[in-house]
Amino acid sequence: MIVILTHEQADLDALASQLGAWLLNPDAIPVLPRNINRNGRRFLKQFGGDLPFVNFKELPRASVDTVILVDTQSLITIKGMSDDTRIVIYDHHPRREGLDPSWEVHLVETGANTSQMVSRIRDAAIVLTPIQATALALGLYEDTGSFSYGSTTSQDLQAAAFCVSHGADLDLIRQFLYPPLSADQNKLYDRLLKNIETFQVEDKTILTAKADAMDIQDEISSVAHKMRDVLNPDALLLLVSTTHGVRLVARSTSDRVDVSAIAEVMGGGGHKRAASALIRPEPSLDNCKIQQHLDEQYQMMIEDLDKYVAPVITVEGLMSKDPLILSPDTPVQEAHRLMQRYGYEGYPVVSEGQVVGLLNRREVDRSINHGLKLTVESLMSAGDVKIASTASIDELQSLMGATGWGQVPVVSPESGEIIGIVTRTDLLKTLTPHPEIPSQEEVAQKLKRAVPPERLALLHTLAEEADKINLPVFVVGGFVRDLLLDRPSLDFDIVVEGDAIFFANRLAERFGGKVLTHRRFGTAKWHIAANKHKLIEKLPLVEPAEAIPDRLPKSLDLITARTEFYEQPAALPTVESSSIKMDLHRRDFTINTLALRLDGEHHGIIQDYWGGLNDLHKGRIRVLHALSFVDDATRLLRAVRFEQRFNFQIEPRTLSLLKESLPLLNKLTGARIRHEINLILAEPKAPLMLARLAHLHILETIHPALPWNETIRQVLSLLDITTIDPAWELPASWDNLSLKQVLSYLIWLGHLPETTLQAIASRLRFKSALKSLLVATSQLNHVLPDLVDAPPSQVVTVLNKIPLPAIYTCHLVNPHEDLRKPLWQYIQNWSSIESKTSGDDLREMGLPPSPAYGHILNKLRDAWLDGKVSSPEEEQQLLLELISEIE
Repeated sequence: MIVILTHEQADLDALASQLGAWLLNPDAIPVLPRNINRNGRRFLKQFGGDLPFVNFKELPRASVDTVILVDTQSLITIKGMSDDTRIVIYDHHPRREGLDPSWEVHLVETGANTSQMVSRIRDAAIVLTPIQATALALGLYEDTGSFSYGSTTSQDLQAAAFCVSHGADLDLIRQFLYPPLSADQNKLYDRLLKNIETFQVEDKTILTAKADAMDIQDEISSVAHKMRDVLNPDALLLLVSTTHGVRLVARSTSDRVDVSAIAEVMGGGGHKRAASALIRPEPSLDNCKIQQHLDEQYQMMIEDLDKYVAPVITVEGLMSKDPLILSPDTPVQEAHRLMQRYGYEGYPVVSEGQVVGLLNRREVDRSINHGLKLTVESLMSAGDVKIASTASIDELQSLMGATGWGQVPVVSPESGEIIGIVTRTDLLKTLTPHPEIPSQEEVAQKLKRAVPPERLALLHTLAEEADKINLPVFVVGGFVRDLLLDRPSLDFDIVVEGDAIFFANRLAERFGGKVLTHRRFGTAKWHIAANKHKLIEKLPLVEPAEAIPDRLPKSLDLITARTEFYEQPAALPTVESSSIKMDLHRRDFTINTLALRLDGEHHGIIQDYWGGLNDLHKGRIRVLHALSFVDDATRLLRAVRFEQRFNFQIEPRTLSLLKESLPLLNKLTGARIRHEINLILAEPKAPLMLARLAHLHILETIHPALPWNETIRQVLSLLDITTIDPAWELPASWDNLSLKQVLSYLIWLGHLPETTLQAIASRLRFKSALKSLLVATSQLNHVLPDLVDAPPSQVVTVLNKIPLPAIYTCHLVNPHEDLRKPLWQYIQNWSSIESKTSGDDLREMGLPPSPAYGHILNKLRDAWLDGKVSSPEEEQQLLLELISEIE
C-alpha cells in the first residue's frame, strides 16, 4: 500500500500537494491529517466528495510499502509501516538536519510546494478536472500570498497558468482564500489586538502580541493573515498558548525581516516571510505555568528582535547629492553670498579633485563682520576628511566625533569623486527617527497660547472632575494635531476611557446644561449654550470679571473610547467600549490619532500609539491599516484635503491603497461625496485640492464629466471674498453654503452645458438652490456674447432673471472686457434704474389692475435705459401712448 501524508495543521498548499501526488500516483491513498486549517476544511466540506482523500480511520489495514510525504520533512508513523517502508519526500522548505540518507528527497525553492507537483503533472501530460485544477491553484495562491511574497518564483506562476488553463475557478479561489474569521478566531483576534506592541527596529515596524488560546480550537494562521493585512506591518509575530503548547505564527512583508530565523530559535522553521513553531512544555504543567511559559517565551522573542532585521542605512541614504564645492582661492565674499543664497552651513573645499578642507558659516560670518578680504583657504578647517557612500552610520558618527567636522564630503568608493555631503543634522535625524514628544509643560504653554481662557478653563474643569472619579479623559484628533502644528483650532472632542454618558450627566448635575445621549455608540452631547453665564461663574478663571461667555462652545461632545468592527464595506460598525489606544486606531490617518490627556497628574501628556507624531514631523499622510479606504471611501477625498492643507505628502503605501480603492467611490452616496467637496471648497487651498483630485483620477471616478483644467485653477486661485466690490451686493451665504463655497462651485462647474450639469447634480445630490444657480450660470455664459452689443434694456431683461452670484461668476471667469462690460454696467448703473410711474399711479389713472401693469412699467423702464426718455414729462407722454394702445 502507498500512502500520501502531510503535516498537521495542514494548509491548502499541503492538501494541494497531496492531491498532486495522488494524480501522479493514482494507486496511492492520500490521507487527511487530523488537523486542517479553516480554509482547507471549508473547501473539503464543499468539494471533498470529488477528491480522493480519506481519513485515518478509513485507511485499510495493510502493510505500508511507500510513504509519500509532501510539504514537510517530518514523518508521522502509522500502522503498517516497517523498517522496509520506502519514504519519498516532496517539499519546498530548507533541508532538515539529520534526515535519513535512505529517504528519497525532492526539494525545490518555490513559494508553494504545489508548484513542483504541478510541474510533474504537466510533464506527465495529465488532464485535470476543473475541481482538481481549482484545488491545486488554491495551494499556489495561499502559500505565495497570491504571488505577492518575495519567495514567489516563476515556477509558481507557470503552475498557476497551467491550472487556469485547465479550468481553475478564480471566483472560488477568492471565496476560499479570504473567508471571514470564525467566532473563536474573532475572539482570539480581539485578544491579540488588545495586547499588541509595536517595535521599530532599524526602519522596520514589527508588531508582536501574545494571548491565551487554550479555549480556541480553530487554526491561528487565518488570524495572523487578517492582522497582517489590516495593520500592514513589516513583520507580525504572534505567540499563543494552545492545548498543544506555545505556538508561534510569524509573517513578514520584507526580505529584511527574517521570521524563519526567529522560528528556528524556537524549534520551528519556514520561509523568510512565513514561519511557525510549536514549543511543547512539560506535560505536567498546569494552565498557570503554561501562561508563565508563554510570557517567558514572548520576553525572549522581543528581546532579540534586532538580530533578525538586516541593517539598511548607509551614508548614501543620508547624504545630499551634488553639493556645492569651493576652491581654496574663492573670495570669502563669494562664499558668504552662496551661504546666504543656499543656506548651507558648510562647504567642502577641493583642490585638484581632493578634499583639502571645510569652510563653515561661523568663520565666514566673522570675516565679513570684521571687513576682512580673505580667501576660503585662509578660513577653512584644513584636512582630507571624507567618507565613502557605502560607509555605515556608525563609521560616520565616529568620524564626526574624531574630527569635529559637522559636514563631511561623501565620495564614491570607486572613483573617489565627491558625490554628496552629509551633515550632523542628517546623522541626528537618523539616530533619533522619532521626534521627541513635547513635555507636559510645553503642551501647557501651547494650550495657553492657542485656546481662549474661557475654553481653557472649561478643559481644566473637565480634567478636575474626571480626576475626582479616576476617569481618564482625552482631547483627541484634529485639535491635538493642529496644536502641535501651531495651527490651533477651537473645536475639540473629549474621549473618555470609561462611561462618557455617566461623565456627561455628572457634569450637567454639577454645572447645569442638558445632556443628549446615543447609547449605542456610548456618546453624549453636553449642551451649555443656555447656561453659559452661570457656567462661566464656576470656571477657574484668572480674571472672571473679564470673561466672555460667548467664547464657550454651544455644546461639548463626550465620547466613550470604543473600537469598531466592520462585517462588510459600508455596513454599520459593531461598536464596543475599549481603550484610548483602540479608539484611536479607528481614525482615518495617523496624524489624527494623537491624544492629549487631561486628568490629574497626566494633564498635558501627548499619547502617540500609532506613529502620528512621526508622520506629523515628516509631513506624511498615512492610513492606519490596509482596509481604511474600504471602511470609509470618503477618506480618499480627506487624504487629499489634509495633504494639500498642510503641504504634506500621501506616503507611497497609502497612495497605492488609495488608487486601488477608487472603485469604492461608486458605492458612496452623492450626499456623502458632496459633503466632502463642500469641505474642500471651504479651504484656502481648494484649487490645489481639486487639482490633486483630478491628478489621482478621483474626480473622473466620481463623475466622468467633472472638469478640471488650468483655466479653472487660475480663476479659483483669484477668488478672494474679502476683495469683492460691495456694489455686487452678494449674500454671505446661500442655502447653508458660504459665499466662497457657492462661487467656487459656479466657477468650477458653471461653464458646463445644462444637460451635463443636471447629470452631475443628480450624482452629487445637489440641493435645488445650488442646482438652480449652476443652471443660471450656464445659461448666462451661453447668452453673454449676445449681450455685448445689445441695448441696456435687453441686458436688464436678461439679467434681472439671473441671481447675483451667477452674474458675478460670469464677470470673474470671462477674460474679455467686452463680455464683462455689460455685466458691470448692469450692477453699477442699469439695475437701479426704474420708471417714475408706479402701480399706484396707474390705478389712480383709472387703469384696472392687470398684467398690463408690468408691461407698461417695463416699457417705461426700458425707455429710460435706452435713452428714449430723459425727463418725467417725456415719460408721461410715453405712458399715455402705452395706455391708449391698451384701450
